[in-house]
Amino acid sequence: RGPHQAVVSTQSRLVVEWAHQHGCGSNPKVQCNNVIQYMCMNQGSEEDYPQGDGDGEEDTKERANYMRDGTSTDRQIHVPGSSRHERTYEYRARIKKAHAAITADRGLQESFLWYDMCRYREANAGLFRADQKLQNDRKSNFDNKGYPSSRKTRQNPGGARRGFECPEERDYYPYWEPTLQGPYDPKYQRTPWIDVAYLGDTDNCDNILKNSFNRHNKHRCVKPKLRDYGKSIHREGCKAEGGTWVEFESYLEVLEQVNSEEECKEIAAKNKFNLVVWRPLRSDSDVKKCIVKAPYPACKKAATTRNNHLGNAFTDPLYSTRFDMQLPHFPSGEAKRCVLRVRYNITTGDYDPANTFADSNRANSPVTNDPTINILTGETLGLTLAINTAQFGRTFQDRSHIFKILPRTEKMAGNHLHNLNVRGQRGNIVQNFPSVEYDFVPDKLKMTSGDLVHIQWAGYNTNPAGRAGEGTDATDRNNFVQMAGNLDTSYPELIDKSDFWKNVKSLTAPDATPKDIAVSLASAGYYCGYDAHSTCPVEQSLVGNTRDPLQGQLNNANASYSGHVLKVKGSGRYHYMCTRNNNFTNRSQKGTIIVKEKEENKEN
Repeated sequence: RGPHQAVVSTQSRLVVEWAHQHGCGSNPKVQCNNVIQYMCMNQGSEEDYPQGDGDGEEDTKERANYMRDGTSTDRQIHVPGSSRHERTYEYRARIKKAHAAITADRGLQESFLWYDMCRYREANAGLFRADQKLQNDRKSNFDNKGYPSSRKTRQNPGGARRGFECPEERDYYPYWEPTLQGPYDPKYQRTPWIDVAYLGDTDNCDNILKNSFNRHNKHRCVKPKLRDYGKSIHREGCKAEGGTWVEFESYLEVLEQVNSEEECKEIAAKNKFNLVVWRPLRSDSDVKKCIVKAPYPACKKAATTRNNHLGNAFTDPLYSTRFDMQLPHFPSGEAKRCVLRVRYNITTGDYDPANTFADSNRANSPVTNDPTINILTGETLGLTLAINTAQFGRTFQDRSHIFKILPRTEKMAGNHLHNLNVRGQRGNIVQNFPSVEYDFVPDKLKMTSGDLVHIQWAGYNTNPAGRAGEGTDATDRNNFVQMAGNLDTSYPELIDKSDFWKNVKSLTAPDATPKDIAVSLASAGYYCGYDAHSTCPVEQSLVGNTRDPLQGQLNNANASYSGHVLKVKGSGRYHYMCTRNNNFTNRSQKGTIIVKEKEENKEN
């Protein structure tokens, strides 16, 4: 199902977790920052999914625009065209061919047009590139000159392609161009990359907030009647190539059903989290729309981690680096499909990264590849250093699969919503490195009475064969049962004796009894309840089941389960576990939910 979004007055939160190989935070050996972003689009209906190999205009449009995970690990085909700038008819024919080449079985996050913008756009010549030389890979018609495109960076001088991401945008933050993936489409409303958090040197916060595209409009060179993008990254160059320097708005979504400024202002007055404005989406248009803009990103100090170690941060309690992300609020109430990325940038102190630019390139570079340094005066004792200037500094990146953010039901409104998920994968600690074994996250969840918790998980049946684990090889399975004892024990409690289920109510299955909820989560959804109810057909309930019974290690249950959104009624402390994966001395999959009484309830 996916997490549920924030609403006008309350939050929905999701824990994001990652590890640093090379250290961060107050570690004196490295300078670093982390950037968390997401990109979303309308979920749409089942008919909006790419329908396969159809060659109709709508089929092609779906495949070219709809963000998705692939059933194949192959990357999408790129149709590059010639190195020179194309004539209008050549460009349009190539784009049509390129979109037709995109297949439904391969993953898609950024769009083909985004990568094509990157391929046309000149690399930022003001950046520090050390002794790296970027070879020309494009040639413009207006001045007949070659130039390196923004596919090439100091870290990626050969212009290697990874999906349809733009290497320059990946390697530098905040980026100077809008990260819109193509012309605005009201059906899909694919957002640009939305900034969630910058975690690094807090002295840089003013710069981050000032230049985040969330609230700071950015410009792009547009070639009217030819392409929606040009070569130049500054106004003067854009004018020289016959382009228009256009200002673009970032948006979280556009409220297409709103037709007046007055109605838009009414929505803005009720919105606690987002800025809502009545403006054109771009400066070369007079059409005004009700635009929902994302909040400013959080800017905080990065957690401290040690070098050469993918382990816990120096935090209390000890966890891998984490960020408690507030999920976005979409006033339209539309379901969204999204992808999240975390970037980790590390920089050396051998030069000032904030004040070293192109005038320090090539022969003037303060660092060179694998230099041999003489450490004696008057004699020779040359020592060769292991330095790769393509990695001084360096950006690492990881991304999520596609996940959905759903609108809340009416009964969920007005309450904080916590997401309780499963992390890790099948295998022992060595087989999983640098990932981790199964565990709940957060494994210690603190709530207040009246809060909501969405218990759900995702898994798959295509893990590498032969990895350590329970049940059928190569499969993930999870469940949720209350424990009979403390966290240092290994047995589940009888459902009839479990106090947790008596203290919760399902908002996704309102007529489910405590026993129905307990059975569904214990069986990983194989049984939708103990008995039939409005969201549970009798033949899929435990007492009315017409299929094979649940296998004890959950082998015939699904790998993923959308679970329940539960409202916690009163205070208490509850320990829970996964019966399949918890294997003492091999792996622990347990957790605790701590519920405190709401202050206003205490007063009454």
